[in-house]
Amino acid sequence: MSYETSKLSELVAQKVDEKVRQLEEALGCRSAKDYAEYCAMCGEITGLLTVRRYITDLTKNIEESDE
Repeated sequence: MSYETSKLSELVAQKVDEKVRQLEEALGCRSAKDYAEYCAMCGEITGLLTVRRYITDLTKNIEESDE
């Protein structure tokens, strides 16, 4: 994997992780106004964690194919 690809995947993963932390902190502070907003925040976290796994898997597959 090229350095640029590696750096890009790392930066995207960091942004995803940062957003997940923000949402988790907001949930921990009970910032959801109602149950619907709580569900939306939980859904966003679920989606972001799915994307994070995709990034990790794709990065691993690219690294293995370069070997």
